[in-house]
Amino acid sequence: MLRSQERTIVVDGDACPVKKEIVAVARSFGIPVLMVSSFDHVLQAEEGVTVVQVDRGADSADLYIANHVSAGDVVITQDYGLAALALGKRCKVLSNRGQEYDNSNMDFMLESRHANAVERRRGHYSKGPKAITAEEKMNFQHKLTKLLTILQENVEL
Repeated sequence: MLRSQERTIVVDGDACPVKKEIVAVARSFGIPVLMVSSFDHVLQAEEGVTVVQVDRGADSADLYIANHVSAGDVVITQDYGLAALALGKRCKVLSNRGQEYDNSNMDFMLESRHANAVERRRGHYSKGPKAITAEEKMNFQHKLTKLLTILQENVEL
């Protein structure tokens, strides 16, 4: 896949509850969106949105994204491992709820992820995240808009 040098919003599309919000914000900034998901999730390409579907493997979408992002891209994911890889490639990373991941909080998040995996292997399962609310979707949209505004202003300096 050939990409121009422009910034792209790259979305881990599997189970992403804010796809519409991402597309709306991206359009207002004229930024292309790349949605990546497994064949289990049906996503439709539309103006400004490219859809890539990958194998059903557990980390297929994450690996595709990690191999195709460039410095300056904005990655939307709730996966801490993918977030860490994207940060390593000098991307900005937001969770589906608008939390910005950065190097100062990534170690803690990866340790938490490991601890949860250990507990699951022991047979202890958590309930998982709560369903996202309309207020959280609006908060996400605000955070993405703010991040893109800051990035846009820094580019113009």
